[in-house]
Amino acid sequence: MFTQTAISEIIRKQREYFSSGKTKDINFRIAQLKKLKQALVENFEIIAQALKADLNKPQFEAYLTELIVTKEIDYALKHIKSWTQPKKVKLSLEQFPGYGSIHAEPLGVVLIIGAWNYPLQLIISPLVGAIAAGNCVTLKPSENAPYTSHVLAKIIGQYFDESYLALVEGDKQISQQLLEEKWDRIFFTGSTAIGKIVMAAAAKNLTPVTLELGGKSPCIVDTDIDIEVTARRIVWGKFLNAGQTCIAPDYLLVNQAIKQELLVAIAKYIKEFFGDNPETSPDYARIIDDKQFTRLTNLLKGEIVMGGETNAAERYIAPTVIDNVSLDDPVMQTEIFGAILPIIAYDNLASAIAIINNQPKPLAIYIFSRNKTLQQQVCNQTSSGGICINDTLMQFGVSTLPFGGVGDSGIGSYHGKASFDTFSHHKSILNKSFRLDFKLRYPPYQGKLALLKKILF
Repeated sequence: MFTQTAISEIIRKQREYFSSGKTKDINFRIAQLKKLKQALVENFEIIAQALKADLNKPQFEAYLTELIVTKEIDYALKHIKSWTQPKKVKLSLEQFPGYGSIHAEPLGVVLIIGAWNYPLQLIISPLVGAIAAGNCVTLKPSENAPYTSHVLAKIIGQYFDESYLALVEGDKQISQQLLEEKWDRIFFTGSTAIGKIVMAAAAKNLTPVTLELGGKSPCIVDTDIDIEVTARRIVWGKFLNAGQTCIAPDYLLVNQAIKQELLVAIAKYIKEFFGDNPETSPDYARIIDDKQFTRLTNLLKGEIVMGGETNAAERYIAPTVIDNVSLDDPVMQTEIFGAILPIIAYDNLASAIAIINNQPKPLAIYIFSRNKTLQQQVCNQTSSGGICINDTLMQFGVSTLPFGGVGDSGIGSYHGKASFDTFSHHKSILNKSFRLDFKLRYPPYQGKLALLKKILF
């Protein structure tokens, strides 16, 4: 158990290490990124076992959704030298002779707080950006995924000096102690409610924050679609990790004309993916803990047309579809974050957009339609962290697309260069020559205003 004194000592050592300037060396950063990848690859079987213990995560999903973070490392290694190069900027005439440039410099000592639903990926992915940017880092994994947390603590301690990269395990009290410290950035992934607590704590020290939160990500389904592909991709995106994904389709807005056909196809693919009894499927995860299980079972109300079965001992909730849901139903009052899919039918797109816009801004919006005019209408008339057209979840894996929320779904972004930028300060430098020192700007000003107006306007 870490004490406040122990935490303060880690930060002291990291500030001392950062002050040495070692982390600013590009070759050092590259070496640390390679070491991080080595640590993950060499220990991933152990990590996969921990993910199985925490979430009953199938090994295939563990590789697909967790170890895929090594691709972020590869991307950073490929681009880090260009990211760290000063960028020259054009100057206006009155600055001549001189030149301007922007230099990316590390922030210093940063804190990354991970989430339990993807307990490896959601803490390592931002770490990649923090290392590439040249920071010292303290990691705080979620205590709700204890097996993965313990494995990560062992791996990080084995491969890295804690004066450079440390991992602190513990409960809510430890998180509070960490938040009381002064950091150069806090990166948090989790719920909107806890995000507010993090932001309030950070404000006391004027610490900048990046908040990767969630929300009710809607999925609009038009009539002009491939029903089979649409159903497959919705079922996969919704029930992956038993629905415990921050960008999972939270509810479907389905055109009334194709609702029944889509429901039949969804039922078909739930059965195809997980069998007649998903509880016995080796490919279906479990709810993380009893608290979340109880919360989700309380949402199992209404016209359940598929699923609904539960097993408290196994923290199992079957892939569930609820039809004819009202906006006033409990399942529409909160982010679901579980294997429950509400269906709302609409007659015209304007009403579907109105439903989305009357809710807090979501992390993602999904659109299934071949109609480019409809696609554009949704893109232009809604606000969200991002939009994915004719697929689900896949936008998260694109390093060239910044990932982040807006409003209640988050602040800031990461992935690829966006991660590097998040953990960097972009310092502007203006370099002027001693030559051609125009006297126009210096007092006395009498007789100079007319010329100044000509230059400025």
